[in-house]
Amino acid sequence: MIRTVREWFKTLGIIRISLVCVLFLLSICADPSLSFFSNPHASIESQLLEKFQQQIPARFGSILLIVYQLSGVKVTGVLVLAILCFFALKRFWSGLICLVVGNLGILLIVDEILKPWFNRTRPYDKFILVGGPSFPSGHAAGSVVFYFMSCTLLASHYPRLRRPLFITSSVWVVLIWLSTLYSRAHWPSDIIAGALVGYVWLSFCLSGLTVWDRHLRKKG
Repeated sequence: MIRTVREWFKTLGIIRISLVCVLFLLSICADPSLSFFSNPHASIESQLLEKFQQQIPARFGSILLIVYQLSGVKVTGVLVLAILCFFALKRFWSGLICLVVGNLGILLIVDEILKPWFNRTRPYDKFILVGGPSFPSGHAAGSVVFYFMSCTLLASHYPRLRRPLFITSSVWVVLIWLSTLYSRAHWPSDIIAGALVGYVWLSFCLSGLTVWDRHLRKKG
C-alpha cells in the first residue's frame, strides 16, 4: 500500500504536489470573515466584472448566456452519462471508474466542502437564476475535470483524435468561463480558484489511473 502511494505521488510530480499543499494551506488559513469573502462587492473584482461586461458585445453576450445554460448540471449530466455508456460498451473499465471518481469527487469537494466553508456571496444583478455560495466556481472546476479527463481517456484509445479533442475542449472550457463571468454568476477569483482546484483533482485522478494501469500490466 505504501509503495503504491509513493508511486502515485512520484507520478503526480513535485510541482503538482506543491500546488496541492499551497491550496490546502490557503484553504485552512483563509478567514471566511475577511471582506474578500464576506463583502466582495466592495472589492476591485466588482469593478473588473463591470468593465468586463461592458466590453462584451450584446450578440456575443447572448451566445455566452446560452453557453452558460448548456454547461449546467442537466446538460453536462447527459454528456457524462453518454461517455460512461460509451466506455462501458467498449469495456474501458479503468477509464469509466476514473470518470466516475473524478466527476463525483469534484462535486463533493466544491459543493460540499469548499463552498460551505467560504460561503461567499454571488454578484448582484445576475443575468440568470442561480443560488448558493460563489467561491470557488463549480462550473470552472467541473469543466476542467470532465472535459480534459474525457479527452485524455479517449485519446489514450484513439491517438489520432488527441489534437481535435483537446482543441475543441479548450475552446469550450474558455467559453464556459467567459459565460460564467458575463452572466455574473461568479467573481473572477471564483473562476481562477475553481480552475486550480479542478486541475489539482484532475491530476490526482489521472496519476492514480496511471499507477493502476501500470500494476495491471505487471500482473498481466
